[in-house]
Amino acid sequence: MSSSSAPPQPEPCLQYGYATRAEFEAAKTQTTSTSSVSPRVISVAVTGVGLVGSEFISQLLSLASPNPFRIVALSSSKHTLFSPQGLKITAESWKDLLTKAPAKSSEELHQELAKLVKPSQDVVFVDNTSSENIASLYPPLLSSGIHVITPNKKAFSGDLGLFERILAASAESGAKFLNESTVGAGLPVISTLKDLVATGDKVRKIEGVFSGTMSYIFNNFSSGEQGGPSFSSVVRIAREKGYTEPHPADDLTGSDVARKLAILARFIPSLKEKVPLPAGYQSVPTTSLIPSGLASLTLSADDFVSRLAEYDVEFDQKRSDALKEGALLRYVGVVDVEEGIVKADLQKYPKNHPFATSLGGSDNIIMFHTERYSPRPLIIQGAGAGAAVTAMGVMSDLLKLL
Repeated sequence: MSSSSAPPQPEPCLQYGYATRAEFEAAKTQTTSTSSVSPRVISVAVTGVGLVGSEFISQLLSLASPNPFRIVALSSSKHTLFSPQGLKITAESWKDLLTKAPAKSSEELHQELAKLVKPSQDVVFVDNTSSENIASLYPPLLSSGIHVITPNKKAFSGDLGLFERILAASAESGAKFLNESTVGAGLPVISTLKDLVATGDKVRKIEGVFSGTMSYIFNNFSSGEQGGPSFSSVVRIAREKGYTEPHPADDLTGSDVARKLAILARFIPSLKEKVPLPAGYQSVPTTSLIPSGLASLTLSADDFVSRLAEYDVEFDQKRSDALKEGALLRYVGVVDVEEGIVKADLQKYPKNHPFATSLGGSDNIIMFHTERYSPRPLIIQGAGAGAAVTAMGVMSDLLKLL
């Protein structure tokens, strides 16, 4: 019996849908070339190496390999490390290397970073300072195609002109500005608001305890029990535990809450005409808790806390008045879109309200009342201050660029 020969196999080019062998070989070459391309790496310049900055650098260096981010610059007010190819640093070495580095102006660093921007190369400027001068550099950085990520509130809560220049520069170049950690540290407050607006939900009202310092003070001063510690003693303990600014008066003005409200209000398009906030946080009606008798005095932190005790009776009366109504005192921020009101104020809340029952320590709590989230609001709660969670918020913004 004769054996039949096997049927001829089609050319590989036809098997894979190519008309000619030449096309097939070209496609193989392209596939091989594409598969060998290095993973995308984003160049990162970090300015500000204090508590938040140091924690951010630590988190950035601890990312799993291959790390998608290349640190090309570290800068403080006096020193700048820069290498366009990436700094050779470790979590243990960078501080010592930075202290030995020469100075470089912000303008010089901007020019160096702008040279790195290419269609295939993203560059990010991470500002971990609270400097107004650094914040004023955001528009030219963005215009150069450099992304900006920051926990610095100054640019987004100050003069409306600067904020509008930031928006315009970002829109023109396509570079992004991300500032999640300006409100609530690592809590997803701004991203939640942006998502609500972008998906067509109508924000009716945002209210919350936005200050970790104010949260701690009133969680302990107004707990729902008769009597309780004096206001000045709670402020003193908060300062000793590191919950306040070095000078507690900076917290008691309420300006930090007002800044956060200005930032949120500017992300709600329907408020632009109702509440333009031309001077940013300074346009927000804000209740200061500094007694009038101390407001005009220049006192050291120690003297301020000592003199604050002279006004404990006034704060005791406020607490007693609230208790008579079955309420507690909380320092809150309110963005009322329907009424066109943005304010920071000391208010009374029923004992069964989440602001009275859910808070502990220095937690923040923010409620979003929207068309979709009604009558039960969307609530975000957790630590709203601290280097680790603030740096996490910065890192989460950085990861959004991947």
